Amino acid sequence: MTHTIGVGVIGMGWMGQVHSRSYRAVGDRFHDQGLQARLVICADDVRHRAEAAQARFGFHQSTTDWRQVVDHPQVDLVVIATPNFLHLEMVRAAAGAGKHVFCEKPVGRTPQETAAIARLAREAGILSFVGFNYRWAPLVQYTRQLIQQGELGPLTHYRGRFFSMYGSNPLSLLTWRFQEEKSGLGTLGDLMSHVVDMALFLAGRIRRVVSHRHTFIPERPLPLPGQGTHFSLGRPEDPKGPVTNEDYVSALVEFENGIRGTLEACRAIHGPKCEMAFQVNGTRGAVGWNFERMNELELYRPDTELHDGYTRVLAGPRHPFHGRFNPGDGIGIGYEDLKVIEAYQFLRAVAEGQPRSPNFEDAYELAKVQAAMVRSWASQGWEEVTAL
Repeated sequence: MTHTIGVGVIGMGWMGQVHSRSYRAVGDRFHDQGLQARLVICADDVRHRAEAAQARFGFHQSTTDWRQVVDHPQVDLVVIATPNFLHLEMVRAAAGAGKHVFCEKPVGRTPQETAAIARLAREAGILSFVGFNYRWAPLVQYTRQLIQQGELGPLTHYRGRFFSMYGSNPLSLLTWRFQEEKSGLGTLGDLMSHVVDMALFLAGRIRRVVSHRHTFIPERPLPLPGQGTHFSLGRPEDPKGPVTNEDYVSALVEFENGIRGTLEACRAIHGPKCEMAFQVNGTRGAVGWNFERMNELELYRPDTELHDGYTRVLAGPRHPFHGRFNPGDGIGIGYEDLKVIEAYQFLRAVAEGQPRSPNFEDAYELAKVQAAMVRSWASQGWEEVTAL
């Protein structure tokens, strides 16, 4: 028996398109799980984007009014893939309509807004999910298995980072991501959110932090309305506006279980393209992973048959989810495959009526860490991670 779930998508830019393809693919990649997504309606405030998405992905309807997605009687699950200054209003409407909500990160413009969104979902009794897609890489899942099974021994050190060049060119357009009034936090919300989520996922809750920030490029070319993304470039002669949030964030962290670590993220660095990465050290071994080489894991296991040094492990069907995409060791999967796994996990949660992670409660745990980092920027000292 197949459980068909009606899906509506709000925001048909790059990420909305990725989600649309991913929900369509679940019925194929997870064909034996009895789950199917029905693409009901998509919305975008740019009409031609909404209509093009309807034709391209097979939605039954399209609209320029996102509220029609929330109110549609055949929509069970709403995917919010819009700039995050719209998230609170959209989640409030979807929760009020009793619809389950997938929201891309950062969930809120600020930690306090994320806490409010988590509270809305909790009070409405809806299921939620968040786009922390790096969790779903097969070798990340394998790393978590090793940690939970004690194969690395008690953990002692954790180092996480996300370095991306998308803002390294001073001609990168001044899109909403670079504006505090629209995105709220800059790199702390956009990139560091993935770093902190991964740290919480692998190493556990964080007790306290000391953090600092910096903006390397203070102004950028103004974009034309409805055109360009944060990957687009302007011209040197274009009018410019001020960047009002941070390019760089770093932190020393102390976990509740005693692990010590560092977290770092930057959108204006030269060199790394999309280096979402971590190193974890325990008393019996260590691992290292980098999304730029997401199908490889560096594994150190001195008490096994492996030699005394790091060994390169290639992803294959023995690792979680990999076999859903191909049957061979060393035959890599890609970014959008992670979004298919993500879509499957949320469809499964909705079908079972049971919460799965990462959801808004996980985003709230992340927001508490972000809030402590923001306080540390002001105090220039250690800050405890506390409730919001």
